[in-house]
Amino acid sequence: MNKDSSKRIFGLRPNVFWLGLVSLLNDFSSEMIYSVMPAFLTVVLGAPPVIVGFIEGFADALASVLKIYFGWFSDKIKKRKILAVSGYTLSVSTRWFLALVGNFWQVFILRSIDRIGKGLRDSPRDALLSESVEQKELGKSFGYHRAMDNIGATLGPLAAVLILPLIMNDYRLLFQIGFVIGILAIFAFVFVKDVKKEKPTEPHPPFTFSLRGYSHSFRVYLAAVFMFGLGFMPIALMLLKSQEVGLNGYAVPLMYFVYNLSFVLFAIPAGKLADKIGEKKVLAFGFLAAILGYLELILFSNVAGVIIGFIILGIYSALTDGVERAFAAKLVPQNKLATGQGFLNAAVGISSLLAGLIGGIIWTQFGSAPALGYGAVMMVIGLLTFIHLNGHKKDL
Repeated sequence: MNKDSSKRIFGLRPNVFWLGLVSLLNDFSSEMIYSVMPAFLTVVLGAPPVIVGFIEGFADALASVLKIYFGWFSDKIKKRKILAVSGYTLSVSTRWFLALVGNFWQVFILRSIDRIGKGLRDSPRDALLSESVEQKELGKSFGYHRAMDNIGATLGPLAAVLILPLIMNDYRLLFQIGFVIGILAIFAFVFVKDVKKEKPTEPHPPFTFSLRGYSHSFRVYLAAVFMFGLGFMPIALMLLKSQEVGLNGYAVPLMYFVYNLSFVLFAIPAGKLADKIGEKKVLAFGFLAAILGYLELILFSNVAGVIIGFIILGIYSALTDGVERAFAAKLVPQNKLATGQGFLNAAVGISSLLAGLIGGIIWTQFGSAPALGYGAVMMVIGLLTFIHLNGHKKDL
């Protein structure tokens, strides 16, 4: 950890504070643009809906795989900041070129480059955040970071809704505005510092997708997260539940806002709680909250039931999103810190993609209740797998 660890900004280590601000600004910029991308693709560029789904699915899968490689590369070269800055810069640069596209295949290429940037930055950034604090502050630090990330992801779409009418629905101008905000995220990195590390005495292991060399606990943990993720469907899909109870127009994004607000309010307290009672207990509570949220949405198909359901799902994300990263940091050796974060991010990303596909098919063919029931069953399996982790304390 930095020797300037005594310095604080609003009670946070400097790196933690500035990395949170980077994520807020970047997600504000990104979500301002990509919240309107489906409309831009279909209305302006004439893309069929299947193309919209293909672009997002391919891009997210690409990012998930690259997070493992660039995590390993970061551990190998013992650098974090330069890779994180490069990743953010690559992603932000695509937003300017989006204003120039003439067909949806150009959007596909730019979106893929954007996700390459995400694959490049996420694992080194999470490793840098882990190295910037003592273990007793990991939960609070990751909770703050995820809260800031989510604030940006919430304000970006709201800004797009407010700005578009003022610029005569000029999507290309909106993309340029988003690009400028993204530049501010990169500038915030000026205040982020790499953490000095001792030179390794042994050569770094070669890159592999194998989990050999990791503790049994970490492998069980990844399996639990992946199995659980197969049941937790993307929030974009879950918003369809609000339409079933008669919520339309601005009321649908309002449910997304309810979810995000719940996330933001509970994320930092959840991180502090994890530091106090342990990540395992908080994650178990979080997994249980998601299961209860799905059951609640099955049993209560009315407006009040949907609102309560999205509040519960927001609490789930607050209890798990940052805490999962903090827990992973404790289960892997220091020389594989970024690689471990890469495996975790990949497990979350790939399982989310599969959950969206499987859950979406069930939802389309049989309705929301069977889809939510499938999700609840998979999440119970993930929770039971996670509880099994407690039997391997010797690896922790």
